[in-house]
Amino acid sequence: MNSKTKKITTVSMLCALAYCAVAVGRIPLVLFLKYDPKDVIIAIGGFIFGPFVSFLISVVVSFLQMVTISENGALGFLMNVISSCAFACSAAFIYRKKRKLSGAVAGLLCGWGCMVAVMLFWNYLITPLYMGASREEVAKLLLPAFLPFNAIKGGLNAAFTMLLYKPVVTALRRSHLLEESPGGKKVRVHPGMVLTSVFIIISCILMVLALNGKI
Repeated sequence: MNSKTKKITTVSMLCALAYCAVAVGRIPLVLFLKYDPKDVIIAIGGFIFGPFVSFLISVVVSFLQMVTISENGALGFLMNVISSCAFACSAAFIYRKKRKLSGAVAGLLCGWGCMVAVMLFWNYLITPLYMGASREEVAKLLLPAFLPFNAIKGGLNAAFTMLLYKPVVTALRRSHLLEESPGGKKVRVHPGMVLTSVFIIISCILMVLALNGKI
């Protein structure tokens, strides 16, 4: 396969994986809000190919979600694209400028914060339209529900991306879908990244349990 065919194949595979993550991986977190790990796959695609690919995967997966399993129609599609792009495109843009460990961490942290801020605004603006509730009622849920949900979602996205990016890249290179790194340098998972990711995941789990009155 030439490089263009390899890229199309890899991006298509990432789209399929992200859709599967939505279809089978939805986990209730806060009230009616559910987490799925599709943004992790979208961010990995952006780290590999750049922020435009993150945007492309977000649109494709959100459209498939709209026409198959979503109950919120075009508004749900819009919110899914905005949420995924706020996290994944922001992270990929920064990592593209600085393709080092520090750039990856900075990108994921920026994507995390960007998603939380952006979704607070869009939840206030759009959620009343598909919930059938007044904007005042939705505003009362911003701090106790939407803010912690997006903070937990962003934290899990960042942590899982840190854990999975290197193994995914290694697997794609072994499958000859990605070119080897210059000099044939092996991809290694940094122990500090693993510890940080585990800490974030545990913190998010504890926050979910606390919000749901389990601890």
